[in-house]
Amino acid sequence: MSPPHFDPVLDARLDTVLGLIRADVHADIGSDHAHLPIRLLREGRARRGVVVELNPGPLAHARRNIARAGLEDRLEVRAGNGFAPLHPGEVDSASLTGMGSATMTGILSRAAEKLPPALVLQPNDSPLALRQWARASGYHLSAERLASGYWTYPALRLERAGGADPAYADLPLAPALRYGPHLLREGSALLRRQIWADVVRLMPLAAPGRPAWAELDTARQALAFLEERQ
Repeated sequence: MSPPHFDPVLDARLDTVLGLIRADVHADIGSDHAHLPIRLLREGRARRGVVVELNPGPLAHARRNIARAGLEDRLEVRAGNGFAPLHPGEVDSASLTGMGSATMTGILSRAAEKLPPALVLQPNDSPLALRQWARASGYHLSAERLASGYWTYPALRLERAGGADPAYADLPLAPALRYGPHLLREGSALLRRQIWADVVRLMPLAAPGRPAWAELDTARQALAFLEERQ
């Protein structure tokens, strides 16, 4: 009897990312263990995939898991940094997860013509820089989610489109960039807890002219917006 195929279980963070992806060919950049692309193919959310990993240890780990899953014919593993191992137009969607926003923004900025029409990003810190990058780079924010874990994890789906992003219409810009336009409109309990935690953290640090002062003002604007919608 042949051994059962490897079928990884995703944590809440990656499961949230999974729900934002649907593509013909998807690339997972910095994939580590390749759990996400394996689940994408298992659930029919992608037909084929490319796994990109820079470091030798995780690269070998990804190859082993894909072999255990019996998906070597549909999931290709490539060694390299960011989008460098991809060809322009090769994939129609890509994900970056578990990195800082600054690292992600650098990877995206260097990708140039290799950027696909859709991106799903899950930073481990504030996604403010990613939302700013999207607005400056011809991507609209089509969906956002929050996942609970060690801290609150945001996940963003971006789609290439022309003109101003309608997601930000009729919203105060600073809070929308910091906390997310779709998330502000949804006003979930998880988001409210995140904003209150920011207020509590920033109040002892805030003074006129300090960065924390502007951050605290943004958090208070977000709370005021949510209170008006109750």
